[in-house]
Amino acid sequence: MIKKILIIIFSIILSVTSYADEQEELFEEFNVWLAKNEFTEYYKVGFAEPTGKCKDLEKFSHLWYYNKCDKNKKIKGNYNVNTYNGRSEIPEKGSKPNYDTLLYYYWNYTNGNWFNKAKYSVIKASESPYQFKFDLREDKNVKKQMQKTALLSYLLFEDGKIVIDELSPKDKFGKVFTNESKYHSQSVGKSIASYVLGHAICKGYIESIDAQLNDWPILENTLYHNQKIIDIINMKAGDEKYFSPKDKSNIFANSNSKHSVTNRTIKSVMENELKNSKKSASKWAYNNLLPHLIMNYIIFKAGNDEFLKLLEDVFTNKAKIEYDASFAEPRTSTSEDRAITSTLLVTRYDYLRIAKAMLDDWQNDTCEGKYLKSLYERKVKKNYDYGDTKQAFTNPKSYGGFFHLEPSGMKKRHIFILDGYGGQTITIDFDKGRIVATLAIHRDFNWMKIAHSVIKKGK
Repeated sequence: MIKKILIIIFSIILSVTSYADEQEELFEEFNVWLAKNEFTEYYKVGFAEPTGKCKDLEKFSHLWYYNKCDKNKKIKGNYNVNTYNGRSEIPEKGSKPNYDTLLYYYWNYTNGNWFNKAKYSVIKASESPYQFKFDLREDKNVKKQMQKTALLSYLLFEDGKIVIDELSPKDKFGKVFTNESKYHSQSVGKSIASYVLGHAICKGYIESIDAQLNDWPILENTLYHNQKIIDIINMKAGDEKYFSPKDKSNIFANSNSKHSVTNRTIKSVMENELKNSKKSASKWAYNNLLPHLIMNYIIFKAGNDEFLKLLEDVFTNKAKIEYDASFAEPRTSTSEDRAITSTLLVTRYDYLRIAKAMLDDWQNDTCEGKYLKSLYERKVKKNYDYGDTKQAFTNPKSYGGFFHLEPSGMKKRHIFILDGYGGQTITIDFDKGRIVATLAIHRDFNWMKIAHSVIKKGK
């Protein structure tokens, strides 16, 4: 018994030590980034622990300088950062991060979490990117939010023009976040994956949203085998018991776990955690696996080369993006078991270009536009009451094809919301041709005031 206790204690010590070492490495990288971007108030330059001859020499003595001991410098942090016990993301609930913490997580989001992962493919920028027209006006509410919150970008598109265009001020995050900065989509990528699916259907790679997943060997002996695509993209796959955060023993409940579905290939998940899994009641239950499943199913049906051409058709040829884009791979992706996630990395204007492509498809009633309309017709109730109904995720009452639908006060209108963790949102009013797009480090801004009410009031 004592032996077991000692083993447990030793394991905890090793775990804590490993975490501390890893965190120290991250801070060292962060310090270098601060220095590179001249955040002078958040770092200072000191001397590293002396080595060699320098160990025995008096600091600042003639011999000390002669042996170039003054060159052994180290950048030290001068900040108060909360890492929330090593979380890769700022908790959305109950956290009020200071500027130092927001800056740290901005660095982490743009230099760590996603950008250090392998990219499944590079989607080339258009040789003739879509050029927006501008008819700019100022909005006091938006400007105030940009000054006081973790918002990075705000765009309002109406009447075929960008009419409000705001970036985080230089004294906040504008020094490092620019029009060329690529930012992570979070779950906005789920909706974009759905748009890719629409193109795959229109090109004949997949029969329809009612096609059954009965031809993909890796799904055999899992709950997803033989299910209809519409149930997958409506999050009604009967998989709640495997993903519900209410059950802390569930291995997929912790998004920061190394077992997180965002870090795993579909094949790995199906052959391990979901092997012999059984479908339960078909009710709406949100999880991160399903868009990855759909993206990889498209690869299976189309073949890798045709899939890459499909991405080019969507983003390069139709949306006409200005900068190269990419989808991240799971950390466990290998040449033998390669996979793609729905996390997209693009610039602020390119997100708007993608949303405009959806708007054009809808209004021109193209095949892809008909696909989007079918998602609205086949929508389902979320079947879950949220305490906070003032966010892009929690406010809408319905869901369809990886889009949030029917925001409050707009039940009969064709409004599609793309929402991602931390405040990445795109709200598209297909009826009135308006789009509101936000990017943020943390969801502390008033989405109801600068997005919901803007769309609701219309023009």
